[in-house]
Amino acid sequence: MSDPSGSLAWKPDWPAAREQWRRFWRREGMAIALHPVRQKPIEPLTPPAAPLSLEQRWLDPDYRAARTEYEMATHAFLAEGMPIFDTNIGPGSLGLILGAQGVLDETTVWYNPCIRDPDRYGPIRCEPEGNVWLARHMTLIETGLRRAHGRYLVGIPDLIEGLDTLAALRGDMQLLYDLKERPGWVKERLAEINAAYFQVFDLMYERVRDSEGGNVFVAFRIWGPGKTAKLQCDFSTNISPKMFREFVSPYLAEQCAWLDCSLYHLDGTTALQHLEPLLEIEALDAIEWTPQAGRPGGGSPEWYALYRRIRQAGKGVQAVGVALHEVIPLLDAVGPAGMCILVGGDAYDEAAAEQLLKALESYR
Repeated sequence: MSDPSGSLAWKPDWPAAREQWRRFWRREGMAIALHPVRQKPIEPLTPPAAPLSLEQRWLDPDYRAARTEYEMATHAFLAEGMPIFDTNIGPGSLGLILGAQGVLDETTVWYNPCIRDPDRYGPIRCEPEGNVWLARHMTLIETGLRRAHGRYLVGIPDLIEGLDTLAALRGDMQLLYDLKERPGWVKERLAEINAAYFQVFDLMYERVRDSEGGNVFVAFRIWGPGKTAKLQCDFSTNISPKMFREFVSPYLAEQCAWLDCSLYHLDGTTALQHLEPLLEIEALDAIEWTPQAGRPGGGSPEWYALYRRIRQAGKGVQAVGVALHEVIPLLDAVGPAGMCILVGGDAYDEAAAEQLLKALESYR
């Protein structure tokens, strides 16, 4: 267990930030994360040399630790921003753990499916013993815990679940056919994926949870007082809201009920058709909105009506890629209660971030 119950060396105001996160999840207050570049690193760490291979970039725990610690030491973590040890091995770690073949790339990890014959493949299960990809993730987590020394938090990686994970195991096009040709088979596999998700999450959670039972989730940089995760179904852009309610909602509702704090990643305008089914899930706490490339960022007035709709339904909102000058107009338009804002980019310094926080005192 990590024990960031008090201050962190690289985040001295962590207790106050944690309380503000609680207020966000209760939809009583706002959370805002700013990560400006420091004028002077908090520790004089040496940047690691470029990795010699893709394997070192992704799988070498010592390289990963040196890179992540250098990045953290050169940034400030203001308001609800947190120094987080990144334990991701690409997006969709659960697919790797359940058998998809991982292909390392410079900026991501791709998945080659493993279910060729669904009639003969059998149930999807997580077998921890001898599971290479699970061991790699746990080694990263243990490395972060061993090296943290009270400086930073260690996060749960971007596991991903549901149809996205089944697509990694089966292939996108084949899964689209399966939805029509063998819907019962799909539902059985989705139930098995949920069971595996809970199993893997618990293994990681038991190592990283803090003394109050909370955890950090790396994707979208969230903390919650209990089991906390980002959920998603990017595959849903290929299906109708009717199919979403059939093949996504029941399993997503089970995930949200099992978690203490849940955030759904709504990705791009083609996914907006599923907003109503999402708002119907009582246990879902908050929705994050990511505009696709070529559209205005999360702080644009174009999205104010979307944020208001989500808040009116009783859910929290996370807006990402928000510029400094967009923060106050966004809060004036939507209101601060239940809003989480990730200020994007390195194009601002500590002084500008502090100036914004002073202006936000009346909103917090």
